[in-house]
Amino acid sequence: MKTVFTAGSLYTPLEEIERPLLIVEDGTITAISSRSHGNIPGNVSVIDFGDAVIVPGFVDIHIHGGTGLDVMLASAAELPRLGKFLASHGVTGYFPTTVAASLDNTYASLERLANAIETAKYAANGDGAQARPLGIHLEGPFLSHKRRGVHPSEYLVAPTIEIFDRLWQAARGHVRMMTIAPEISGAMEVIAEAARRNVCVSIGHSDAELPVAQSAVQAGARHATHTFNAMRPLDHRDPGIIAEVLTDNRLSADIIADGIHVAPPVVQLFMQAKGTDRAVLITDAISATGMPDGRYKLGPIEVEVKDGKCTSGGSLAGSVLTMDRAVRNVTQFAHWSLKNAVRAATLNPARAAGLNHQGRLEVGAEANFTVLSADGEVRKTIVKGLGYH
Repeated sequence: MKTVFTAGSLYTPLEEIERPLLIVEDGTITAISSRSHGNIPGNVSVIDFGDAVIVPGFVDIHIHGGTGLDVMLASAAELPRLGKFLASHGVTGYFPTTVAASLDNTYASLERLANAIETAKYAANGDGAQARPLGIHLEGPFLSHKRRGVHPSEYLVAPTIEIFDRLWQAARGHVRMMTIAPEISGAMEVIAEAARRNVCVSIGHSDAELPVAQSAVQAGARHATHTFNAMRPLDHRDPGIIAEVLTDNRLSADIIADGIHVAPPVVQLFMQAKGTDRAVLITDAISATGMPDGRYKLGPIEVEVKDGKCTSGGSLAGSVLTMDRAVRNVTQFAHWSLKNAVRAATLNPARAAGLNHQGRLEVGAEANFTVLSADGEVRKTIVKGLGYH
């Protein structure tokens, strides 16, 4: 059965189409056109979203949990609850993200997450659609002790090919992104090997000086994790890793645009530096997202949440940001158009992570999209043709 979705406009997100006709059959986009260039075909179901905007589903490549669930502790059977919550905020795909824990616990978590990825199915009942786990983001254990943030120091290890391979095997090849501090002994070899396996290597939690960060890019790093946070600060005489992140066009980079982790004017600076092609929005959301203030888990770490701020031992410990809020914040903080802000939450993260058929609306792609109001509020999310109410 074909379904035609119409709205006021559609962002692919590279192109804006006024009065679009988005035709979906069996969960796949079969045609995209404008009503000004053709009529609605006969014998189809038509869903009209009025003056709303159809955009690709958001892709969050750095998220630790939500609705009380921590991705390192949740079972494959529990993750659909998180998926439904994410869909309600416009997300159709995400990378469950680890934190530094004992290697044995990390291996066990990776095995559970691999099960979730391999068994994930879109809901086909009245419960609506679910965001799908698309791969794993390995944040730790290869992080700097000096810039570890709240990652427990006792669980940080020097990178070796042997440990990386064990992590890779536990995840059954589903590691799609890895954050690593390039200045640690052994990091360059692991960066090169991970890149060889088509992992998006992201530099972060790092005290690297500029030449080391540049060497990491030469070795295969192509992204940077939550820019400005858990990084050697930028100094005009000691530029460090941040200068490399902001100036090297081989690197995409992400930022937590909640106004807490990074001040709004610095978010604007970041968005201008990386531009519409390479700026990526993430949430770094923890299990407390969508929950009341209180105490929650971030892997092995206990976190206190109060007034939207997540801390552990006085340090920031993730966020309760949602992707739709991040998009709206960027339109305010950086004065970006909704179209460009959407790109930073869809096509850019998908490209950075090597997800070739996510984050865009095109013929042949899965029908994963979000319907927004003109000011970026989520009205509906569609995952493979199924709607979340």
